Amino acid sequence: MNRILCSTGALIGRPNGRDFTLLGKCVNALACDGYEFMMYDTWHERVDELKSFVSKLSVPIPVFHVEKDVGNLISRNREGDTEEAVRRFEINCRLASEFGANKLVLHLWGSTDSDKNIAHNMECYRYLREISDASGLSLMVENVVCNQKDPMTHLISLAKLYPDIQFTFDTKMAEFHRQMDQLYREENRWLFPHVKHIHLNDYGGGYMDWGNLRTLHIGEGHVDFKAFFAFASTQNYQGDFTVEATSFDQTGAIDLASLNRSFDRIRHYLNDDGRK
Repeated sequence: MNRILCSTGALIGRPNGRDFTLLGKCVNALACDGYEFMMYDTWHERVDELKSFVSKLSVPIPVFHVEKDVGNLISRNREGDTEEAVRRFEINCRLASEFGANKLVLHLWGSTDSDKNIAHNMECYRYLREISDASGLSLMVENVVCNQKDPMTHLISLAKLYPDIQFTFDTKMAEFHRQMDQLYREENRWLFPHVKHIHLNDYGGGYMDWGNLRTLHIGEGHVDFKAFFAFASTQNYQGDFTVEATSFDQTGAIDLASLNRSFDRIRHYLNDDGRK
């Protein structure tokens, strides 16, 4: 059965001080089936406090999103960067296990360096995979936006190098590169069985429109979700869906109603009427 998850990153961000205790005011008001926990680099100094707080929430956290700086450091690749990325990844794995997660979402590349030296990023996947496997966690590489090539190209290369690799597919990331339609092509049908998790986010900008990369709620952009859900149904997708749409304003105030509307729309698409 498909579960609908809410990313904690949709609720907590810089405008509200990345205050993870705000989650306590949100979880009972959201009609989701659990959470994807987004780790921030600024929480390393508060790991013990974070663990204590999350344990008291008593909500399912089946998916853990590794802090994005892991991929950023690997991409930058200055002296000591890869070692620091691995160190942080190990901390993320320990937290994920303690939170009860069994899946990890990874940005294998990112920031301004992005995919400029993608062979290095792909080699690093091997080390990170060994660590996650030892922790009993399934590592899933996300189709993160690129500034050199495109995510589909890199997913194909990764699958050739690591035939059992798993992916997180993000609809916004794909639409940013105009790659949603590529997913449906016959020659790419081999890809979807590797997809074990999906981020359902809308996108309102143009092709590689960096000024409009904001993560939108379903219906606020131009992703064709009807076509996407119909395709996922034909592929018998059994994984979870996470909503990551930014749901706080510049003051940090959290918009729970918009998130609940997104959950309702996903449930509509998942039933037979929503696919007609």
